[in-house]
This record gives sequence, structure tokens and C-alpha cells, in this order.
Amino acid sequence: MEFSFELLAILSLVAVIAGFIDAIAGGGGLLTIPALLFAGVSPVQAIATNKLQACFGSFTATRFFIRQNLVSPSKHKWGILAAAIGAVLGAIAIQLFDSSLLIAALPYALILIAIYLLFAKNFGDPSTDAKLDEKKFNASFISAIGFYDGFFGPGTGTFFTLSYCKMRAMDLIQATAHAKLMNFTTNIISLLIFILSDQILWQVGLAMAVGQILGARIGAATAIKQGTNFIRYMTVAVCIAMSISLLLK
Repeated sequence: MEFSFELLAILSLVAVIAGFIDAIAGGGGLLTIPALLFAGVSPVQAIATNKLQACFGSFTATRFFIRQNLVSPSKHKWGILAAAIGAVLGAIAIQLFDSSLLIAALPYALILIAIYLLFAKNFGDPSTDAKLDEKKFNASFISAIGFYDGFFGPGTGTFFTLSYCKMRAMDLIQATAHAKLMNFTTNIISLLIFILSDQILWQVGLAMAVGQILGARIGAATAIKQGTNFIRYMTVAVCIAMSISLLLK
């Protein structure tokens, strides 16, 4: 499948915006996966190629947060393992799934996520007490979100962030940093499965990776300074726009 330079440039620009959004509140896949579908990529290849470019963005953001001492991989090895197992199962499951059903369900999934983000007024506010200890949290939320990311992906960072805020009583900045560590784990593990199954469009994925690195670096720095309200409303608008476009298509 051949792609023009102009189309690759547009997809790379989309990845810049997605990397920026992903580093702050998650949801960058809400931009990149529909963009890949619009470019004529099949649903499973779109998810696989999205993992390639997303790895660069999530690694860049995670590295920044580690350097800021907001998260430590060595302290969360069991969470990383739980996320990895979930991602492996999800990446295998999507390849057994009828892709026509996935593309039909996508616009409705985007609308539901947009509605949730729009009305979640306390989005990002931490609970006063942790509702689950780390072991139970890893076994339930981390593994389940890991499966979702391997299977589909858009909004994974948002779900990780919300879970850390509400279940582990972290503030928004801490939750975002931990979310990026887990999201990088699920991205890289899912990517390995998709490489083995030969589902990745390398030319497209690497072109978008350049944009992801730039967007993620800017977004990670912005996350520490600005918070998520602006990004949340931007994501809502994008979800709705993409949903309408997919339904019309």
C-alpha cells in the first residue's frame, strides 16, 4: 500500500497534536486511529500502526516524568506486569475479532467517551482515600485497561489517569505520570504482538512517530503547568467531529 508524501505529512501533523493531548490527558488515539482509517488503512492495521507511533510518544512523555521524579518504574513492577499481560491478551483478541464490527462501533464509542468527558466535572480530582490497595488495583483496573489498550486503545491514557485519581487517591499530575508509564508498557507489548503478526505499516508508523515525539515532549511539560480542562474540551470536540465524519463515511 503506497502513501503520498503529502498524506504522510498530514498524518505526522495529526500525530503531533495527538502526542500533545496524550501526554496530558490521554485520548490521542481518538485522533490517530480515525485519521488512519480515513487514509484507507484497514481497522486492524490502523490499530497496529497506531501502536508503533504511540510508543514513541508514550516513551518520550514517560522519560520526562521519570526525570521529574514523578514516577519510578522500579516501584511499579507488578503494575507493569499486569498491564503487559492485559495488553498481550487484547492484541491477540483484536486479530480474532470481526474488523467490520469494530469500524461500525467506533463512532458510537467516540461519542460515549466525549459525553463522559464533557459531563465529568470533577475529572482529574483525586479521591481523599485510596479505594483499592496496589495489589487489587493492579489485578483489576490495570490489567483490564491494559487489555482494552491492546484490543482497541483510544482513551487508554485517560482511563489510566482517572483510575489512579479515583482508586489510588493520586493528584492529577501524579496520576498522569503513572498513566504514561503504564500506557508505554501496553503500547510496547501490543506492538511486539502486532510485529509478530505482520500487521504494521512501517512507513506510516515511523512518519507519525516523528510527530508523536515532538507533541509528547511539549505536552508532558504543559501537563505540569496547565492541567487538563483545555485538553478535555478539545478532546470532546475532536471525538464529536470524528464520530460525525465516520458516520457520514
